[in-house]
Amino acid sequence: MKHVLFQVMTDDLPQVALELAQLGNFSPDFRPFDDDRFTLIPGQRFRDLHKQAAARMAKVAQYVETAGAALPDTLHVVDEAELEQTNEWLGKAWEHCSAFEEAMKNLDEEAHMVDQLEEVLRNFSALNMDLSLLEGEKLFLDIRVGLIPRGNVQQLGAAVRLADYFMFPFIERGENAHIIVVGPKGAREHELTSVLDTAGFRPLPIPPELRDKPENVKEELRSRRESIDEERSERVAYQERWAREQVEAVERARQVLALSEPYVKLEAAARSSGLVSVLSGWMPARELRRTDEALSRALSNPFHLDARDPRPEERHLVPSYMRKSALLSPFGTLVKQYGIPRYGEIDPTAIFAVSFIAMFGMMFGDIGHGLTIVAAALLARKKLRSFTPFAVCVGLSATLFGVLYGSVFGYEELFHAVWIPPLSDPLYMLSVALAWGIGFLIVITLIAIHNRVVERDLTRAVFDTNGVISITLYLGTLAGVFNLYRNGEFGLLAGLVATLSLAVLFAYKLAETTAPLGERILIAFIETFETVTGYVSNTLSFLRVAAFSLNHVALAIAVFTLADMMGTAGHLVTVVLGNLFILVLEGAIVTIQALRLEYYEGFSRFYSGDGYEFRPLTLEGAAHGQY
Repeated sequence: MKHVLFQVMTDDLPQVALELAQLGNFSPDFRPFDDDRFTLIPGQRFRDLHKQAAARMAKVAQYVETAGAALPDTLHVVDEAELEQTNEWLGKAWEHCSAFEEAMKNLDEEAHMVDQLEEVLRNFSALNMDLSLLEGEKLFLDIRVGLIPRGNVQQLGAAVRLADYFMFPFIERGENAHIIVVGPKGAREHELTSVLDTAGFRPLPIPPELRDKPENVKEELRSRRESIDEERSERVAYQERWAREQVEAVERARQVLALSEPYVKLEAAARSSGLVSVLSGWMPARELRRTDEALSRALSNPFHLDARDPRPEERHLVPSYMRKSALLSPFGTLVKQYGIPRYGEIDPTAIFAVSFIAMFGMMFGDIGHGLTIVAAALLARKKLRSFTPFAVCVGLSATLFGVLYGSVFGYEELFHAVWIPPLSDPLYMLSVALAWGIGFLIVITLIAIHNRVVERDLTRAVFDTNGVISITLYLGTLAGVFNLYRNGEFGLLAGLVATLSLAVLFAYKLAETTAPLGERILIAFIETFETVTGYVSNTLSFLRVAAFSLNHVALAIAVFTLADMMGTAGHLVTVVLGNLFILVLEGAIVTIQALRLEYYEGFSRFYSGDGYEFRPLTLEGAAHGQY
């Protein structure tokens, strides 16, 4: 990766941005550059216009469906006048869509009000009278309409009669009763109010729209609803006709926004002194010549392209270029869940893909299960999208190990295993998993050493955890343990290598710690012990690879044991359901366990995950309908 600096005429900046976006090889660097000479950030009004136009397009696009924002064959630079004209048109379209939204909102509110009135009307449906008679002040009568709990009807009826009032329950719904209380106006109104409050009385107001006979009101509300539905249909039909007429104009507006986007995204990466501007950023070294040739063809004015290697102090700012691959894309997505590699670090995607596929197959080896995963992935490819290759690869891995294990849906007697049935020799399977783990950790540690060398951190590359001394200690200890297993003794050379490595590691931990002597010794001892136990625990973690391969077979045996207890039909059903259970449950568990081994035993040793992915200027937003 190179840091590049373009010196161009300010008027050529939009053309430069468009060319770089077509090439897809330039990532802007927004750090200040030579503020004394280049004090201006060009294109502020252009960016404001683009931001407003993009916001308007977002609303218009909700109503105008287009086939896609394909760019024209011949690209052109969008100037400020064209962008402003597009923004004005989008403003008018935005106002039209906003007016439609407001009208539909008003209709929805009116329809909601009709719903509420109909609900209230149902409360008075049992009364065949003009409801306006129940509202307003009466000269001689005190009329109360409302709700009370159904359990209080009889008690309240007796209480109001004592106050010379009459109570008429006219409908009961749910836990409430609708009542009318009628009596003479006078001194006992206050007494009635107290009685009603005690009974849990809630007034039921009658809206002005309902002050007529219920059947008349019902007919009026039905007419209002029909009118609302008719107006809504007319407005929707008009909006749809308008949207069809605007398709071409919206497509043109999308293209203008897409073509102007690269210049907008330059922001502070471009700085101007007036006639001359500079543009800084990052670019893969192999792209320099192609970029120079493209700009030479596109620009009529002279320009200068300067490139340099990243300085040591800015390495943490350099974006990491991660190669695109349809096959590795899903694995790259899982890698990014842990983090982005720093610039110069080895991209772990390919290593992750190979090791994950191998471990999944070893833990889930079965021809039937593997082919089922492949078939399911292909059938669900529209939903899985970019993860289809991932599912197909793990399915094929399970199929391959099924051939090695001699297993088809748990049946191991159909043909002889090419390698070994896991349960026939569990200790051998555990030793294979242990050997796999040792090889995995050695490779990962070597990558960690490489990454530190690239960062020019030679001290940590040699002495720190996962450095040369650590791997030497690990290999010496492994050699000694192997000698002890084979010959009954640790071995002089292995013991010498392990002891010296341990002593050097302890000395380094002691030297890098700043504290009183006693505390330094304790910290150095703990950190050295942690390094040793880390290698041991990480190595033993890979025993789960064999453990799950054994577990896979054990689950199949359990399924067949249950099936043998059933009749013919029951046997078949049990085998099918049991295999489905193994596929779903154990398949998910094996996936999680393989990811755990990758993340915690692998990535945590060599992979910082705090880098930045190289994201160049592109025109892909237009191709994918971003606007």
